[in-house]
Amino acid sequence: MKLKSSAAAMALVLGSAATASADCADPIKVGVLHSLSGTMAISETTLKDTMELLIENQNEAGGLLECQIEAVVVDPASDWPLFAEKARELLTVNEVDVIFGSWTSVSRKSALPVLEELNGLMFYPVQYEGEESSRNVFYTGAAPNQQAIPATDYFLEELGVEKFALLGTDYVYPRTTNNILESYLIDKGIAKEDIFVNYTPFGHSDWATIVADVVALGADGKQVGVISTINGDANIGFYKELAAAGVSADDIPVVAFSVGEEELSGLDTSDLVGHLAAWNYFQSAESEANKAWIAAWKAKMGEDRVTNDPMEAHYIGFNMWVNAVKKAGTTDVDAVREAMYGQEFPNLTGGTAVMLPNHHLAKPVLIGEITADGQFDIVSQTEEVPGDAWTDFLPGSAVLTSDWKELGCGMYNTQTKSCVQLTSNY
Repeated sequence: MKLKSSAAAMALVLGSAATASADCADPIKVGVLHSLSGTMAISETTLKDTMELLIENQNEAGGLLECQIEAVVVDPASDWPLFAEKARELLTVNEVDVIFGSWTSVSRKSALPVLEELNGLMFYPVQYEGEESSRNVFYTGAAPNQQAIPATDYFLEELGVEKFALLGTDYVYPRTTNNILESYLIDKGIAKEDIFVNYTPFGHSDWATIVADVVALGADGKQVGVISTINGDANIGFYKELAAAGVSADDIPVVAFSVGEEELSGLDTSDLVGHLAAWNYFQSAESEANKAWIAAWKAKMGEDRVTNDPMEAHYIGFNMWVNAVKKAGTTDVDAVREAMYGQEFPNLTGGTAVMLPNHHLAKPVLIGEITADGQFDIVSQTEEVPGDAWTDFLPGSAVLTSDWKELGCGMYNTQTKSCVQLTSNY
């Protein structure tokens, strides 16, 4: 990792233009590790575009440490082992100073051992299952207490759901999230037999039987709700089958954790009106910062391009990283990591994101209803909720905490007062 000279005054991403010094010997390199092909391209391509826009705006505002920033883009092609190979390539061949990337947890966990071995730094922008805290990753998406748990409470308290179908793609994020939710629902008095859990492969397309099974749950007259951790283009087939079966949001509401504006842009949403998603941001959020971001995005990408939650996570993470580099006066990973703790940056919903010592953000929780134009009507919004790396609803995790600033540990046992240090998957 290369040291860079001291910075000039910080400029916001959408601030006034300036030209970085022509005397800078090497650009600062930012690795972009997102799938541009395969089943996850539907979600991840827009995040590559987001990083390129953020970097372009920062360069126009004066660059960073008197240098221009260069995006180094690779395509791990929705091939999970390839994320490790591409992360190594970015860190050793391209010598990037930081990586922004991954969507699925299996892709993040593939890259994680490489990041820890080489002391690379990655900003991960997507909601995930928690149960992890690495010193080499900043988790700018939602932990379960910032998405899954509040969405479940909304089903229980606002919609009166009595039976739950937990439908997910078959990998670590849906399985761990559903383990947490099943435990949480049982604690809330939902009988185990009233919780239906099903997993399907990436790219799954035949949803007729599964939708029929979900409909059959309500044969006794109890209200059924679907909590969806289905990822990628499999969502297209799932929602089409719901519509074909005549299932409306009034009949069986669905709350999705991986469906946002980008995924809906490829669907006819007329039959999906009223179904829900839980995120920390929607394009429909009303704030001056969001208006400015949407305008910049559409000016660059076209009027038909939408914004979404993981995009906002990259927006926050990139700006925090820029400010941390300026505070540290270097792109050195250890120095930047220390400078990240307590970083604040305005989010796009009108509040302020804060980076916590557990490498997670404090973020608001929003629940939105799908509208006919593929946007979301925000029906619930909280104040900023601190992200929790370790859930309170799994016995082995309830005693754990993460504090990299004071304790230097991502997996600290509060009962034994000891730290368990692991090098890859927690």
